[in-house]
Amino acid sequence: MELLCALDVAAETETVPLAGAFGRVSARQICARIPSPPFDRSPYDGYAFRGEDTLLASPESPVVLKITEEIPAGKAPRYAVGPGTAAKILTGAPIPEGADVTVKYETVSFTEDTVTLTRPYRPGTDIVRAGEDVAAGDVIIERGDVITAPLAGILAGQGICEVEVFRRPTVALISTGSELIEPGSPLRPAAIYNSSAYMLAGYLAHHGAVPYSAGIVEDEPERIAAKIGQALEKSDMVVTTGGASVGDYDWAVTAAERLGAKVLFWKVNMKPGGSIMAAEKGGKVILGLSGNPGAAVLGLLRIALPYIRKLCGRSDIYPPEVQVALRHDLKKPSPKTRILRGRLEVENGRALFSENEGQGNGAVLSLVGCDLLAEIPAGSPPLPAGTMVRAFRV
Repeated sequence: MELLCALDVAAETETVPLAGAFGRVSARQICARIPSPPFDRSPYDGYAFRGEDTLLASPESPVVLKITEEIPAGKAPRYAVGPGTAAKILTGAPIPEGADVTVKYETVSFTEDTVTLTRPYRPGTDIVRAGEDVAAGDVIIERGDVITAPLAGILAGQGICEVEVFRRPTVALISTGSELIEPGSPLRPAAIYNSSAYMLAGYLAHHGAVPYSAGIVEDEPERIAAKIGQALEKSDMVVTTGGASVGDYDWAVTAAERLGAKVLFWKVNMKPGGSIMAAEKGGKVILGLSGNPGAAVLGLLRIALPYIRKLCGRSDIYPPEVQVALRHDLKKPSPKTRILRGRLEVENGRALFSENEGQGNGAVLSLVGCDLLAEIPAGSPPLPAGTMVRAFRV
């Protein structure tokens, strides 16, 4: 993971309409141009007046103010509010000059021409001040931040209609294996449908990349190397799945070396997903994952995901980490680092990791509803329920 993340990434940028910026990564810091809201405004329908006019107001001695105008949202006040006067005001409308209090219409007595107040109001009561949400000059978005729905709303409130973002990296998916066929084809004897490519594409897209299938290749290093070379020319990263008959991932190292790539690492002390290879050529990464679907996904998420997020331009390249308690006993020892698929549950204010059924290398169903990957350290014995472990959001 660290070897991948240490690689330099020169992400390109592009400018996109704000309407298409959701989920994109900002390529620069953006500061507020104007305060939000841009003027003092009323939080509801009612009346605006001077608080000092009500200092002696009481039920026995009410204060009656003359209404000078009605101010709807989107309309500027025509008159200042002076002693003995008030303005009828609607939600979101600008506070007229001189007024420093607003009240809801249903809490006072009024006619078409007057409003009657029976208690004092402190100046500054119930006014939404200019810049209360965002002050001019405030940093809205940092370089590397993902543009979320609220951030898109804040940008729109600044009148910003375009955003400079990092270009989404393209990732080629190459599936190797003479037994693989595409969904929709007749299932011949000893063949299996290619499921890994579709799952990996989904996870890659979820984290900001643009995946595409570069097809299926038989277990021949020469053809695999050629396919990887072609994919490198038109993509930012290449991900392969599958092994060869001479031994899992032997072809991956061989193919990388034939292309003149530098092998960064081959296999990690992790289960499932430890059969993984990473190489670098011309600033681009070749990632070789297990042919077992479950293991391929875990290799991608636990080892390669930080690099992929970095490739997308994100500043938060590591997925969120949480401490959780095992809901159930883990009955097996863990000679290698064990990655468990499961989900976060909260019970009586306590965060629990609930392990999904089916944790095998090829298991896919355990990824359904999986929002946490728990990491059990290498060398751990069987662990009882309640043991605290590290887990990562997916």
